[in-house]
Amino acid sequence: MAGDPLLPNDWRADPWDDVSVVPETATEELRPGFDYLRGPVRMVVTMVVATVLLLGAAGWWTIHQLNPSGDPGAPVNFTINDGDTMSSVASRLDADGIIANATLFRWYASTKGNITLVPGYYALKPGDNAGNIIEALSTPPAQTFVSVTFPEGMTIAQMGERLSSKLTFMSQADFVAAATDGSIVSDLLPKGVTSLEGLLFPDTYQVSGDGSEARVVSTMAGMMQRVARQVDLKSGAKIRGFSQYEILIIASLIEREAKVPEDRAKIAQVIYNRLAEKMKLEIDASVKYGLDPEMTWTEMKATDHPYNTYIYPGLPPTPIANPGRASIQAALAPSGPPPKTDEACVGLPAGEKCRYLYYVLADKTGRHVFATTYEQHLANIEKSRAAGVLP
Repeated sequence: MAGDPLLPNDWRADPWDDVSVVPETATEELRPGFDYLRGPVRMVVTMVVATVLLLGAAGWWTIHQLNPSGDPGAPVNFTINDGDTMSSVASRLDADGIIANATLFRWYASTKGNITLVPGYYALKPGDNAGNIIEALSTPPAQTFVSVTFPEGMTIAQMGERLSSKLTFMSQADFVAAATDGSIVSDLLPKGVTSLEGLLFPDTYQVSGDGSEARVVSTMAGMMQRVARQVDLKSGAKIRGFSQYEILIIASLIEREAKVPEDRAKIAQVIYNRLAEKMKLEIDASVKYGLDPEMTWTEMKATDHPYNTYIYPGLPPTPIANPGRASIQAALAPSGPPPKTDEACVGLPAGEKCRYLYYVLADKTGRHVFATTYEQHLANIEKSRAAGVLP
C-alpha cells in the first residue's frame, strides 16, 4: 500500500488493510462473541417491532371506530330523555347505528370532561366522527321537551293544571279550551259533542318547548284512538250493545271508583247489572263531577245536575274522567256472575240469584266488598264504619 497515490501521505498501513494478509484466526476470534449477541438482539428487535405494529393496528382501529371513513349519513332524530347518562346514550347511539362502538364512544366522551345532557331532540348523522357527535350532544337542542305524566282518572281540568305546573308558558285555561271547543276532533266523539273528556289517553308525554296546549290535546286524543284500536273497542262495544263512547263513559266510572286492580271488572259488572235492571247507578264519583269540592257530600247528593246518578237513571251524559287501558278493558270484559263462595252469595234467600249489584269500601287499602241484596249492602256499610273506613 505504501506509495499508493490514492492514500494520504501520513497513512500507516495495517495488516487488516489487505484481507489477503489478515490471519485467519483474527476473524475466528470475533465470530463467537457476535453469534452470542445476535440471538437476544434479534428477539428484542422482533418484540419491539411486533409491539409497534400491534399498537399501530389498535390505534388505527380505534381511530377508524371514532372517525369512520366515508361521508356521514343523512341526519336522523335522536332523543335525550330525562335521567339519561352518557352510558345509556352511547348504548342507544350504538343500537341505532349512529356510532360504531359504545365503549369507545364513552371513553372518548370522558376525555372531554363533564358533558351536560339536556333532554330534547337532536339531529345526528350516522357515521359522523365522534367529535362532531359529542359537540352536537353538548349543544342545547333547538327543541327541548319536558316529560309530563297524566295519571289515569284525571279530568280535562286536572290535566290542564298538571301541564301548566310543568310548563309555565302553558295555561290550564287554554288547555281546557282546546279540549272542549270542538277545534280538535276524535273518531270516538259522537256527533253534537265537542268535549274530549274521556277521550284523552292518560300517559307520560314528551311536551316540546315550542309546543302548544292544542298540540298536546291533539297528541293525547290521537293516543286514545290508537289504544281503542289496540283493544278493539269498536267490536267489543258492539258485542255489549253499547257505542264506543258509552263504553268510555263506563270505563271512566270504573277508573274513578276502583281503588285496586282486582275490583275493576267487578265494578264493571255492577254497572251492567244495574243498567239491565233499570236501577239508578248511584255512583258517587259521577255525582261529584263538576261540583265544587268544598261542598259537603250531602249538598252534592242533593244537587240536581245531569251527572247525579242518584237522581237520573242510566249513564251520565259524558265520561267523568279520562280512563286508562285497564279500565277500558274492564268495561269490555266485566267479571260475570260471582262464584258461590263470594261474599255477595253468602246468606241469600232461597231462589235469590247471586250477582253484583252493590259495593262499598271494605278497608283502608281501597278494596271494595260487593253485595247482591240491599240488606247485604247495609250490613257491609256498618262493617266499614266499624272498621273506621267510612264516617
